[in-house]
Amino acid sequence: MFYPSALSIAGSDCGGGAGIQADLKTFQELDIYGMSVITAVTAQNTQEVKEVFPLPLQTVEAQLQAIGEDFTPASTKTGMLYSAEIIQLVASAIKCYAWPQIVIDPVMISKSGAVLLQPSAMDTMLDILLPLACLITPNIPEAELISGIEIVDVPSLYEAGQRICSMGVPHVLLKGGHREDSVESTDYLITRDTYLALSSPRIHTRHTHGTGCTLSAAITSGLAKGNSIEKAVSLGKKFIMNAIAYPIEVDSRHLYGPVNHWAYADRGDMR
Repeated sequence: MFYPSALSIAGSDCGGGAGIQADLKTFQELDIYGMSVITAVTAQNTQEVKEVFPLPLQTVEAQLQAIGEDFTPASTKTGMLYSAEIIQLVASAIKCYAWPQIVIDPVMISKSGAVLLQPSAMDTMLDILLPLACLITPNIPEAELISGIEIVDVPSLYEAGQRICSMGVPHVLLKGGHREDSVESTDYLITRDTYLALSSPRIHTRHTHGTGCTLSAAITSGLAKGNSIEKAVSLGKKFIMNAIAYPIEVDSRHLYGPVNHWAYADRGDMR
């Protein structure tokens, strides 16, 4: 039986809730054959990123080459890339192997404040990687850093999204989870000309570790299946809302927890 494949290029989360681990879990739940290129190893749990160990450039390049010589992923997502040098390797591989449907999750700073993208790498991401993508999925703080626009309301959010589009990417999914002034969680799919608001009830929960990685991986899965951007984003939204709404308890000693990657299929929403 044939299954479409997707590639995640990102960092490893030893706690299993985010990064490569979250991406592969999401791919699996959505009937996608998942592959990975690991850019960095992090020591992290649901509370904080304790340390970041970027892999040697030779190691990252060898992984990219191994995938490119044998596989043709139907879609690819990037997560934590960390440095300008790694971004350059990734962009070169995307062009060399003509990998389609690139989704960028611009992982910059962890919730605990750890730097996951060196400040010097920002321009490299925007200049050479962003124009290769079909979609970028920033949250509000990331969109503010990328666009240089302070987001205080929907008009400024739309303006920030359009400015990011002007940098060479046709679609921006600007995630509204950081807006605490609303009873709904609304994400905005923005192009240079239009925007589509995707709203769902705001869920107050401590189980939020891995939300951004999981959402972008679900969207990447939808694209791998041949869906349009709009339909893939809708799938991603449904997947992450189930993952947040139906939490799992794991043996964590702390107040926070990972999202539930099983929830979408368990709730009967998979087909």
